Amino acid sequence: MTISEYNFAGKKAIVRVDFNVPLNENGEITDDTRIRGALPTLKKIIADGGAAIIMSHMGKPKGKVNPKLSLGQIRAAVEKAIGCPVSFAPDCAKAQDAAKALKMGEALLLENLRYYPEEEGKPVGIDKEDPAYEDAKKEMKARQKEFAKTLASYADCYVMDAFGTAHRKHASTAVIADYFDADNKMLGFLMEKEVQAVDNVLSNIKRPFVAIMGGSKVSSKIGIIQNLLGKVDKLILCGGMTYTFSKAHGGEIGDSIVELDKLDVALDVEKTAKENGVELVLGVDSVCCTGYDFGTFSVKPGAQIKVFPSNAIEAGWDGLDAGPESRKKFAEAIKGAKTILWNGPAGCFECEDFTAGSRAVGEAVAQATAEGAFSLIGGGDSVACCTKFGLTDKVSYISTGGGALLEAIEGKVLPGVAAIKG
Repeated sequence: MTISEYNFAGKKAIVRVDFNVPLNENGEITDDTRIRGALPTLKKIIADGGAAIIMSHMGKPKGKVNPKLSLGQIRAAVEKAIGCPVSFAPDCAKAQDAAKALKMGEALLLENLRYYPEEEGKPVGIDKEDPAYEDAKKEMKARQKEFAKTLASYADCYVMDAFGTAHRKHASTAVIADYFDADNKMLGFLMEKEVQAVDNVLSNIKRPFVAIMGGSKVSSKIGIIQNLLGKVDKLILCGGMTYTFSKAHGGEIGDSIVELDKLDVALDVEKTAKENGVELVLGVDSVCCTGYDFGTFSVKPGAQIKVFPSNAIEAGWDGLDAGPESRKKFAEAIKGAKTILWNGPAGCFECEDFTAGSRAVGEAVAQATAEGAFSLIGGGDSVACCTKFGLTDKVSYISTGGGALLEAIEGKVLPGVAAIKG
C-alpha cells in the first residue's frame, strides 16, 4: 500500500515523524526543516478527512522524563504548520482517552517516545558484560512489544515517515508495524522520496557515477566506501581521511589528523579500486594552519595559513582544507557525471578560511546537476555546506537521514523500511 493510494477518510492514522528539531534556551524552534518535511503526509491525512496521531522522539532522554526535551514545547508550531487543531498527550503510553476523543480533521501530538526505555528496547542500568544482561535484554524486548502494541491501539493505520530513524528497530519505527495488516501500513511521502533517492544512486544508476566521500576518518566511512567501490566509476576521497592515505604511502603530514591503525585499510581501498576499474581521486595539496581551534572553529591569534603538498606538510602544520590544485582535480572528476552522491565535507568548512574545498565540490555538483545529473546530498555536514553556499535548490535531493542514509548506502536493510515492505 502506498500513501497516495490510501484513503484516510474516517480513519485515525498514527504517524512516526522526526520532529527532533533544535530548540533555543527558551524552547523555541531554531530550524523547522524536519517539521516541514513531514507536512505533505500529515496534510494528506487531514485533507482526506482523517485524523493524525503524531509521534516522535526529541534528543536523548535515555528513558527518563526531561522537561527540556518535551514535545509539548512545539505543539503550537506543529498546529500552525499543519493548519488544523493539534492537542497534546503528555504521556505517550497513556494516551488512549486522548486518541479516542480525537475528531476527524484534527491531530494529536504524543509526548517524547524516548521518555520510555521500551522505545529503543535496550536494558537500562545493566552492563553488557553482566551475566544477567541477556535475560534483561529478553525482558526489555517483551516490554518493547507491549509498548508498540499500546501505540498501535490508538489508530486504524500506521504511517512511517521518519527516515532519520529508519535504521533503528525501535517500537515506533518498526515493531509497531507488526500490529497492522499490509493494507493498513505504509511509508509516508518523505520516506518514499528518501527510499527512491537511495535507489537512484544504488540501483537505478546512470553513468558516469561519481561518489564524493569526505570527513575526518576512514574508519567511519569504510563500510560505505567498500560498497561503493563495486558501483561507482569515480570515487573522490577528501577531508581529514586524506592524510591517512598520504601517510600510508610514507608521506609527511605534519600535525594533520591521521588513523595510524588504518594505513593498511587505505592501501586496501586503493587496491580494490584498481581491481574494480574505479578511478580513485585524492587531493594533492592542502590548506594548512599552525593554530586552529576545533572547539570554536576559528584560527587562533597569530596562527599562519599556507598551502602544502598533501604528502609534504611540515611539522607544526595541520591540514584543514583541500588546496587549489585539489579543488581543480575534484571539479574535473565531477564534470560530466550523471549520478552523484556527496557525503562529507572537503575540509573544516565551519571556518571561512577553510571553506574553499567544500565550496568547490558543492559548486561542481550543482553544475553537473544543471547539466542533467541526479545528485543526492546526505549527512549533516554536506547538507550544512549546501545551505551555507546557497546550493540547496541546485542539487537533486537533500536527504534528511544521516545514519539511516549511510547504512542504506552501505547496503544494509533498514528496519523501518523492511517493517512496511515485509
